[in-house]
Amino acid sequence: VQKVEEQLAALRIARRCLPAEEPAYLLAMDVSPAARAGSGGLVALCCSGESLRVHDRETLRCLRRYRGQPALLSGVRFAHTSDSLVFSACSQGSVRCWDVRSASLEPVQVFRGCPSNAFISFDVNCSDIVLCAGTEKADKDTFLVFWDARGVTDCASATKEPLGVYSESHNDDITKICFHPTEPNLMVSGSTDGLVNVFDINKDNEDDALISTCNSDSSVSSLGWAGEGYKQIYCVTHDEGFCWWDTAQLDTEESITLLHVLDARESVCTDSHGLQYLVGGFYHEKAGKLFLVGGTSTGDIHLISCGTDGLSLVGTLRGGHSATVRSFCWSPTDESLLTGGEDAQLLLWKPGAVERSLTKKASLKIPSSVQKRVRVHNTSLKSRKQ
Repeated sequence: VQKVEEQLAALRIARRCLPAEEPAYLLAMDVSPAARAGSGGLVALCCSGESLRVHDRETLRCLRRYRGQPALLSGVRFAHTSDSLVFSACSQGSVRCWDVRSASLEPVQVFRGCPSNAFISFDVNCSDIVLCAGTEKADKDTFLVFWDARGVTDCASATKEPLGVYSESHNDDITKICFHPTEPNLMVSGSTDGLVNVFDINKDNEDDALISTCNSDSSVSSLGWAGEGYKQIYCVTHDEGFCWWDTAQLDTEESITLLHVLDARESVCTDSHGLQYLVGGFYHEKAGKLFLVGGTSTGDIHLISCGTDGLSLVGTLRGGHSATVRSFCWSPTDESLLTGGEDAQLLLWKPGAVERSLTKKASLKIPSSVQKRVRVHNTSLKSRKQ
């Protein structure tokens, strides 16, 4: 573990992307299966300004840019079994899939919900069979909508209707969905209602599918799976809280809560500027350790180690971004880190790297604000048994 922490602290900028013609906040990112395996590959970026970009993962050169729909995009995901298929949710009732091999900038498939559905979160399961998207609250209702994701390349420009919906498990905006890394039937969802729900979607109905409900006591901004066999769940909240649960303890007398930090900013000590926000987390399989990524509004990136005894600072990455970092991707194969921020910069960090770049390091901070994707909500939550 100590060696891994030293390697993380030794991350240095290997490359910066060239600035785009229209600078945008880099709100979310994902890398293709080849990139996760360490053999080149692609990185997809969900940007402000209603655009989606695809870059070469090593050179960071922009290869594709998708626009054309007057609606906000939420999140971005590559298919698990294809380097060419990229998904993104749309606030106008659909999830769209693009094929980066195609010269066309139109989606190869549109997964359609109801016209009133504003999708703000989604994920595809590890077998690329099931797609699920979460909606904003509308008329007291909020939905998890499911589609069959198979056959995308065989149905050019086809529209798919939902397989079904879950409508009872959350009572506010569903801000995050994350399928299990290896179990295609397991899914976790988080909401501004504070609830983090674990589902087995193989069950016949929503009540039976709901395995566990955990309460973060705040609005969920990010979540994921961790631990040996990925039996743990963690979440970050919009007020910089952190929760960590062990689902392996569900059928025992032991508490499933491994750690609950109300405000990570107060518990992580840094030597300068402090910790101002959390972005999310990643599980380091080799070390068997969960890490968080956070930072400052001036672009410093803090890497934080999670233990049942609390959070501790591993290292701070400086000299890269000049504004808040909004997205990242960790690559376990070459132990590199991709980061994107409100300064419109996409950076590749590698242990002990020497920067190779054609761009200046001047601040690229974008003066205009981006439309927030999650509304401010009342902090009072309906009580729910953990």
